[in-house]
Amino acid sequence: MTTSATAPGEITTPPLTGPDFGSYAPNDVTWLLKDLSDLDLEADLAEREKAIQAGIAHYAESLPVEYQPDGAYQQLFETALAESAPRLALAVGTVTELLIAERGPGLNLVSLARAGTPVGILIRRWAQRFHQSTWPHYAVSIVRGRGIDTVALDHITRCHDPTSVVFVDGWTGKGAITRELTTALDAYTAAGGPRLSDDLAVLADPGQCVRTYGTRDDFLIASACLNSTVSGLVSRTVLNDRHIGLGEFHGAKFYRDLADRDVSNRLLDTVTAEFAAARDTAVAAASRIAAGDRTPTWSGWASVERVRSEYGISSVNFVKPGVGETTRVLLRRVPWKVLLREADAPEHAHIRLLAAARGVPVEVVPGLAYACMGLIKEQP
Repeated sequence: MTTSATAPGEITTPPLTGPDFGSYAPNDVTWLLKDLSDLDLEADLAEREKAIQAGIAHYAESLPVEYQPDGAYQQLFETALAESAPRLALAVGTVTELLIAERGPGLNLVSLARAGTPVGILIRRWAQRFHQSTWPHYAVSIVRGRGIDTVALDHITRCHDPTSVVFVDGWTGKGAITRELTTALDAYTAAGGPRLSDDLAVLADPGQCVRTYGTRDDFLIASACLNSTVSGLVSRTVLNDRHIGLGEFHGAKFYRDLADRDVSNRLLDTVTAEFAAARDTAVAAASRIAAGDRTPTWSGWASVERVRSEYGISSVNFVKPGVGETTRVLLRRVPWKVLLREADAPEHAHIRLLAAARGVPVEVVPGLAYACMGLIKEQP
């Protein structure tokens, strides 16, 4: 982490909102990020992967070149969004109703940028529509191995009751970010900051590593299909000491040049249009989940360890389970192969198309714990 809860000095970067930063409406989300849009931070995928695996660079110090899909893939996204919107709305409603039932109506959403950001917006919209609750919503950076942005936490906890803060993400894979969040929040408290709940809220928890979720099915969340063009035109977050100083938020870029390809708000509006139809089922699902045993089993991590061993992979960091994580491997890493539980399951049609486009072998593994897994190629 670049700062601690007791670091001296004032926060020196202002919060950001659209349209000056990102394509989301100002009331949808406040980005607690430093604008790095004018910097050249993108690196060739192969060279970047080699440097990361060699230990001479951290993945958050640079950005991958944004993959721009062809027309066939873009059409597949549109189809996937239309078909999955009702299920997404149900998951949004379920997790929101669960949050309100357990923690009350006065919450402050803190999304883990960037996958959590559209989910946080949708949760906020559900609460506003059906509970007349207008929740603040921030997006902050968390980096595996380096923790959460404590400058952003300082800003939030100065403005809001720490007990009202809810961290939000899109989905769980094996649970690495879940563990990172717990460790980071413990460190934040130890450094003098207030205690914040590490009960991460997600739409889908196939890894079974959180207790607040919309479903534990491994299904397609359409926002995983693309990069910045479905995430408010904002890049992955950057933590690089050359560009982020004391008292500054972690950074990110706003890709204004991709505005003609942006579908960020179309995704939000398409899912929001399904809220009314999903409401009764979501309320019932939330009650059912609340009454059941929600204790995390971490079964996803165990299955990843088995795959790592069976395929002779040196680290679990090279095994990315679930639809969302497998998509990320194909969009911004150097993939070795893709494992599928079923050859033709609709939730990974876009993954099969991406794998074919990049020449990545696909292997069917019946009984796989997730719908699919992406394996990263280890560099010599």
